[in-house]
Amino acid sequence: MFERHPSRRRPLCCTAAPGPHRLRARTASAPTPLPLPASVPAPEKLNNAARPTVQGVNSPGGARTRPHPCTERSGDGPDIQEHCGTDRQVPVCPDGRGHAAGRFPHTRGHRPRTRRRPRRRPRRFGTEGRPVNGPVLIHDAVAQWAEHTPDAPALITPEQRISHARLDRAAALCAAALGEYGVGPGDLLPVILPRSAELVPVLLGILRRGAGYAALDPRWPAGRIRDLLEALNPPLCVTRGIVPGGPAPGWAPPEGLFAPPPRKPPAPRPPGPGAARTVPDAPAVPVVPTAPAVPAAPAVPGLRPAAGPDSPAIVFFTTGTTGTPRGVISPHRATTRLVRDATAWTGPGRIMAQTAPASGDTYSLEVWVTLAAGGACAIPGDGGHPTPARLRSLVRGCSVDTVFLTTSLLNRLMDEDPGCLSGLRTVLTGGERMSVHHVRLCRLTHPGLEIVNCYGPAGNGVLATVRTVRPQDLAAAGGVPLGTAVSATGLHILNGQDPAPPGGTGEICLSGGGLALGYLGDPWLTAERFPTVSLGGPATRIHRTGDRGALGADGVLRFQGRDRRQVTIGGRRIDPQETEDAARRLPGVTECVVLPVYGERETDTRLALFYTASAALTADTAAADTCAAADADAADLTAADTGTGTGGGPDLSPAGVRRALAAVLPAPLVPRLISRRPSFPLDPHGKTDRSALLALLLAPDPGPPRPDAPRTRNPS
Repeated sequence: MFERHPSRRRPLCCTAAPGPHRLRARTASAPTPLPLPASVPAPEKLNNAARPTVQGVNSPGGARTRPHPCTERSGDGPDIQEHCGTDRQVPVCPDGRGHAAGRFPHTRGHRPRTRRRPRRRPRRFGTEGRPVNGPVLIHDAVAQWAEHTPDAPALITPEQRISHARLDRAAALCAAALGEYGVGPGDLLPVILPRSAELVPVLLGILRRGAGYAALDPRWPAGRIRDLLEALNPPLCVTRGIVPGGPAPGWAPPEGLFAPPPRKPPAPRPPGPGAARTVPDAPAVPVVPTAPAVPAAPAVPGLRPAAGPDSPAIVFFTTGTTGTPRGVISPHRATTRLVRDATAWTGPGRIMAQTAPASGDTYSLEVWVTLAAGGACAIPGDGGHPTPARLRSLVRGCSVDTVFLTTSLLNRLMDEDPGCLSGLRTVLTGGERMSVHHVRLCRLTHPGLEIVNCYGPAGNGVLATVRTVRPQDLAAAGGVPLGTAVSATGLHILNGQDPAPPGGTGEICLSGGGLALGYLGDPWLTAERFPTVSLGGPATRIHRTGDRGALGADGVLRFQGRDRRQVTIGGRRIDPQETEDAARRLPGVTECVVLPVYGERETDTRLALFYTASAALTADTAAADTCAAADADAADLTAADTGTGTGGGPDLSPAGVRRALAAVLPAPLVPRLISRRPSFPLDPHGKTDRSALLALLLAPDPGPPRPDAPRTRNPS
């Protein structure tokens, strides 16, 4: 019997080079670690087929054998193995047990490399308390913080601070109550409740049941709510009032959702030594469960599958440019994909103001994305758009440091009170093209404030691109860029079905996890706006936004106007965006909107310009607020008219603005109706109300009162 052994007195693990190997005979009386096969070839002749093997269970006659784990082959020489922890190579031991136990001189104190251990699953929360590989369902992403930081604030009102644990318990109560009505996956429930802190657990309870919700504003007209209820066809309506039309039964959330749970009475003290022991007839106080478990949805194979990332979660209502409300069905994944990007402005310790209506997509950004990232939402007691006084109150009373403001709302705040943003760290703005004048004023007033330009239609789950405004962006030719794509979002610039050339202008199309499932009750519009196209590879589902833009080599998207706003005037197809761009370049014009005004005949279509001007440059302007130009007068306009005011500055009267535009635009692009307004009306979502602007233009102007007109006294 033989065994391989290095030279005496020279352990290979301690020498500079391995010594010569030789075969040494052992006597029968010498113990052996493991019996070797009857015949072992010389080391020079050892090959893969003749390598030593170990029995399957280390017992004679094992069921199967496997190659020794620490044998390797290196060319035609002896079997060697890379030494553990060093860059040495030593002869291979034929006994795995002896090698591991250090029974051979050349392996004393060392262990061979074993099989790689399976990768450990990543921790649920990272070093900063942020979730790693978070859930893809909205309610799961919010509930995980109740386990990780149960006492951290989730909702903040002027009266109380609600922790994640209390919010989770309230959502469980609502889900349990909805389960008694059979609410489950696939249902879309209308919620007709005012915006408040109690609305959040109600919506979470609906999501926990696997259903989706459509938040309707109670202030909407009854006819509009009735039409939306017919489109939803819900099994249940969540409301505290009377359901308009009564298409389904109503359910009112229980009062006191955030009340502390009833405490368990303390156990009675054991009687002292020598006291008489009595057995009570009945327990004094029954034990009240603090948080009932959420009952599982009825499992009907093939009919009501469990909720997943693609399940309907929220119905956003947007008016767009037509004024007609449209419902966009958004899945869970469209919201949870934004959590990673939102950590730049929210997270543990950050507080975001909740000012948007629950029916819009901005509510999802303010509430669900913030809570899923571990932040808190500050909900004011009164509704309506944020005013300078409300913002100061939120910052002072609720420690708000982040707020989302639509572009029109930010412009109005800068005009009324530029200092109302003091105390904020981040301002998110979007919905319309940014005004360079107002952004520059905001940066001058608050040098350390971070302003983030957000772009994303409701059909792509709130956000598609973001960009922190930089000083060089204010001097860009096309205005502030829209930014780069957020997570799980693809940007495409198409001309019809073909991609635009690099850097070229085309329609902005989006793809990825943020796409909506479609429009509520409108399959034709869904097929038009969410087609499946081939972009040089497999078929891809995209969302046609109707916006025009250009994508640079750096991945930054730049806005170029709307594609669906084109109208025909004088037999020529024009884009009102070109007129808006020219009006914004006029000195003193701070904001402008160009709208088409349709007449009885197609040839009667005209353009109307609404604008606001700087107060410092309009003090010497005494012209009327509205100017209507006849076709003959428009033909007489020449480029020689510079449009200067009486004081040497720019003439910002409607007539002066019309003359300035005629000097740089073709005649069909010059607006026939021009109106200067102190500010623009806003719709419930905080955007410019274009219908209200047209109504102000077409309403008869009573003009100033005559001196001889009788004065009427206020009856109050």
